Amino acid sequence: MNEKMSVSFGEAFRVWVKIGLLSFGGPAGQIALMHRVLVEEKKWLSEPQFLHALNFCMLLPGPEAQQLATYSGWLLHGVKGGLVAGLMFILPGVAVMLGLSMLYGAYAELAFVEALFFGIKAAVFAIVIEALIRISKRVMKTGALYGVAGMAFAAIFFLDIPFPAVVLSAALFGFAAVRVSPAIFGGTLEREEGMGRISAPEGGSLLRTVATLAIGLAVWLGPVAALLLAFGASHVFTQEAVFFSKMAVVTFGGAYAVLAYVAQEAVQNFGWLNAGEMLDGLGLAETTPGPLIMVLQFVGYLGALRAETGLDPVLAGVAGAAITTWVTFAPCFLWIFLGAPYLERLRNVASLNAAFTAITAAVVGVILNLALWFGLHVLFGEVEEVRVSIFRLYTPDIATLDLYALGLSAAALVAVLRFKAGMLPVLGVAAGLGLAIRFL
Repeated sequence: MNEKMSVSFGEAFRVWVKIGLLSFGGPAGQIALMHRVLVEEKKWLSEPQFLHALNFCMLLPGPEAQQLATYSGWLLHGVKGGLVAGLMFILPGVAVMLGLSMLYGAYAELAFVEALFFGIKAAVFAIVIEALIRISKRVMKTGALYGVAGMAFAAIFFLDIPFPAVVLSAALFGFAAVRVSPAIFGGTLEREEGMGRISAPEGGSLLRTVATLAIGLAVWLGPVAALLLAFGASHVFTQEAVFFSKMAVVTFGGAYAVLAYVAQEAVQNFGWLNAGEMLDGLGLAETTPGPLIMVLQFVGYLGALRAETGLDPVLAGVAGAAITTWVTFAPCFLWIFLGAPYLERLRNVASLNAAFTAITAAVVGVILNLALWFGLHVLFGEVEEVRVSIFRLYTPDIATLDLYALGLSAAALVAVLRFKAGMLPVLGVAAGLGLAIRFL
């Protein structure tokens, strides 16, 4: 067994600030950054311990990279360490995203800004496709998993079944299927062995679990209840608090998995923004540090900015962004503080792991739906939604195909797949090309 290490809280705080400021590149880049700092440079966590934590966070709803930071901080210094690590991971991105949202809300209709985001949208489409390919390679190991992914895609894209129902169905299938055929998901349920260099804090008692649950729910849902009592169910602040609280429970697989559902609800049902603006928000989120799910802050800002609240529009937008951010990330801390003490016990339950494996496969189908939905709105000026019996179909007007957008998307896809270009360079070049196309 390795000798246990003691890490000062001050040193850990400085490391979490550094990670938060440098956490560009989406979850893959963020996880790689934490691995390099925590395992290779500082040697605070061993390789197996880091992988155990990562696998656990992949099973949870919410941004896995932020939860991995929270879990690692909890390992080092308990609850206060987890709070600091998780907060420092998201606060830089929250500040930057709020500023960008305010600029967008004020100047989005300017020709310069429209041209800038024309290029960004095309690059974002390519990045979503790259994410689909990357996650598929990691997850899809058996025919059963391909079947789950295909059913999930068909349920959302053609039948318009709500995303939470798809997630629940996949979980139930995985839970039941592994009992009938233990090898149905191949080697996805194997677990790594190894001891960490940091002793985990005490936890797991019934009293501690109940107290953690009570405090976490009060912190998360207390403000939601206060908004409901103060403004009523139809107010935009309450709608955002309730809707994004639901999203916090079902966002398995990270931001790409839930964005299709969020986009459709925010655009079609609530009318907070349009499809093009949703793509703009995703492009902004790609350029900021922190989790990609930060795009929800952009949605919350625009929704409240444009609603009749009785407040100054910008102040209402800031309040909407704050509400959305709170209900999105508060439960992430709760999941870690509740589940981390039971990590090994949970990882030994094959049926539970199978349920989450099936959810991860369903996420691939959801991302495929997202890629097609985004692609149609990027490449075509007009896309009509048609209902045929129980089926929903999207029919683009071929005459409105934008060849420049198609060319930019293809070039961005080649850059990220063939040349492994980073997201920031791709977005920057695409934005510049968008300006050139529109003005020259």
